[in-house]
Amino acid sequence: MSHVGVPRGTVRKRRSLALLTAGVLTIPALAGCSSDSEETSRGVPQDIAPAARDRVADGSTVNWAVDAMPTTLNAFQADADSATTKITGALLPTLFPMDAAGQPKLNPDYLESAKIIEREPKQVVLYKLNQQAVWSDGREIGAPDFVAQWRALSGKDSAFWTARNAGYERIEKIERGADDLQVRVTFAKPYADWRSLFSPLYPKEITGSPDTFNDGARTALKNTAGPFQLKSVSKAKGTVTLVRSPRWWGDKAKLDTLVFRAVAPKDRTKALADGTVHITDVDAATADRIALALRDGSNGQPLTHGPGADLTPAAALRSWALAHGSDEEQAEIAQAAREKNRKAVVAYGAEQKALRGYAVRKSLEPAYTQLALNGESGPLADDRVRRAVARALDRQELAETVLKPLGLPAKPLGSHLALAGQPGYKDGSGALGDQNTKEAQALLADAGWTQGGAAEKPKDTKAGSEAEKKADKDEAEDKEKADKTDKDEEKADRAAVGSDDSAASRAEGLYIVGQDDKPGAAPVQAPDASTATHVLAPSRAAAAQSLALLRQASAVSAVSEDGTTAEAASKATAQDKATAQDKQPGGAAGAYAPLGTAAPAPASVKGPLGKDGKTLTLRFVLPSGPGSQSLRGVGDRIAAMLEKIGIGTEITKVPDESYFKDHIASGDYDLALYSWPATAYPATDGRPIYAKPEPATDGSLLVEQNYTRVGTDHIDQLFDQAVAELDEKAARELMKQADARIWAAAGSIPLFQRPQLVAVDKKLANVGAFGFAAPRYQDIGFTDRQAAGSPADRKK
Repeated sequence: MSHVGVPRGTVRKRRSLALLTAGVLTIPALAGCSSDSEETSRGVPQDIAPAARDRVADGSTVNWAVDAMPTTLNAFQADADSATTKITGALLPTLFPMDAAGQPKLNPDYLESAKIIEREPKQVVLYKLNQQAVWSDGREIGAPDFVAQWRALSGKDSAFWTARNAGYERIEKIERGADDLQVRVTFAKPYADWRSLFSPLYPKEITGSPDTFNDGARTALKNTAGPFQLKSVSKAKGTVTLVRSPRWWGDKAKLDTLVFRAVAPKDRTKALADGTVHITDVDAATADRIALALRDGSNGQPLTHGPGADLTPAAALRSWALAHGSDEEQAEIAQAAREKNRKAVVAYGAEQKALRGYAVRKSLEPAYTQLALNGESGPLADDRVRRAVARALDRQELAETVLKPLGLPAKPLGSHLALAGQPGYKDGSGALGDQNTKEAQALLADAGWTQGGAAEKPKDTKAGSEAEKKADKDEAEDKEKADKTDKDEEKADRAAVGSDDSAASRAEGLYIVGQDDKPGAAPVQAPDASTATHVLAPSRAAAAQSLALLRQASAVSAVSEDGTTAEAASKATAQDKATAQDKQPGGAAGAYAPLGTAAPAPASVKGPLGKDGKTLTLRFVLPSGPGSQSLRGVGDRIAAMLEKIGIGTEITKVPDESYFKDHIASGDYDLALYSWPATAYPATDGRPIYAKPEPATDGSLLVEQNYTRVGTDHIDQLFDQAVAELDEKAARELMKQADARIWAAAGSIPLFQRPQLVAVDKKLANVGAFGFAAPRYQDIGFTDRQAAGSPADRKK
């Protein structure tokens, strides 16, 4: 799948934003979501045409398409991208690559072992290096390389232009162990994700000085330590060429040459047909063409698709008649059109014949697509409106829209911090709830968005006659007096029942419906019909929903897998508070509306809702490029779902190249669709995405990568605890608690895991849709021997 608007800077601290080209609480769901037992989940297996190495021929060249030429080969710089990751993966050490289950696995090519040998008084990790591991210049890989990389990435020296320092800033010292093959790393603060460090590992010749780090590694890597080494970088040809490394000590690379070739997504079908690439990500349209080519090649029938396939017999007869008619001018035009169509049919047929040499390998990409809700301002600053949006979505339908036609499992994603199949995955969406139109409408009604609200005069209007202004003034004075009386009564009620606002709830940013009218207060007297002010009070559904939301998030946070309480002092507060509210006379806060309350929105809403003279319309920004059809299709379905509950959407299509920079990152949107990649280190990689934005000195928000601008202190605290927790089971438990809080905040709604479609030459083995796993470049090759050094533009 092609990526739209991928920002330069896709290194791990800043998880790459791969934009797809391509829900708050139901009470019955609580029982199933309150348990923190790890959910059994299976990921979709990788599809790489596996073959034993003895079945793979030695020699030949493979061309692998990338979106664009990498601007840097330094994976730690801000403009590193997916091409950088692919290339450095074949050239440099990765100590703990991800395996097929999405967890880090020790790489025996570089390490004999790596483990924590001391926890107190400080964490110490001992790396034992493979005795054969050397750089391409013959020097042993050792402690000096670890030290140089730590100093470059620690953040202490601003001369190094680096995009991340997560984890490196926690290191206190690095020293040689018992011999040159041992490296001792001592941490000043515990770091659970220590396996994420030193991957890729650069030689000290690059990381040892700012000049070589900043500039030297952008277009050249003279010293490498992988199955391949860098031969050349040609911007004119759009290629990065790797050749088999003679210094490699592991399994010998099967290929002589591996070429990464820049091919735009729109040009990939032609590139496949021309034979200029052997491996490329493709969209659903290209995958369909390959499937049709394989089908047509086996049945021997004329093509029933492509140019002219929709031409009816009557239209064909008319075209022939015009081309052979007496009107010479019309005949000339018709003949030219027929000739153009004939050439298109011939070219299409030739392409289809060439495409028979490819197979589409399918899996789920280690990335997920989400609906982002910008909570910085506007209607979505109200968490009730965000939760209403989430409750309006049929995530199952959206997943089926994208994945079912591809023959992939269509199941909505249940976590922000892990994908199905990864250790620690648990569906936490119960903290928000499934699709429910009535509850979504109740949330909107509680937030003040009603039928006819768009026609109401804004509260701060200055229009009207002096008499109207005087009436408004008198009404405001009456309301002020009434408010004062209400506040006095509330104060007395609060003192009587001892029900204070929950500090934990405020910290979480959760709106407790009806909290202003405390349960247990005296029964509301029926107002006089002639003088009563009719106000919109919290509806029963919204009240119960919000109360259950608080209970659920607290329950998820308070119970560990073995049934013991964690962080009891801080987490029991919110849960006890919710339980106390349940038990108080009068029921849940806001569950019952006073006499005269406006009714909740009807089940079928016609037209957008309104409030204070404004309609409830959200700006939905989508990319307009040719590779974004799938994304726009999902956006259209979401817009239709929101319309059912009275939320209007204004869909704005913008160029792919400006989608991220000018809209997502800058916050110029209400709703948007984009994707985050999976990670084996959610405590490190997830924090900048979900961290609570902090105000800057100039009044703006420092959002890191939290482009929804929605976060809480509690979420931040859970990430901080998890990243310092050396017990893996306990750290995963903290991440589940954080995920439940992220769901409850309703700033990001995961929809589905992205499809991964890779067109591959049918004779290639051990390459394709890798899923979670990192490629083993040395195992890729042809099962049928190819002529070594064969031209890249071979014809099939």
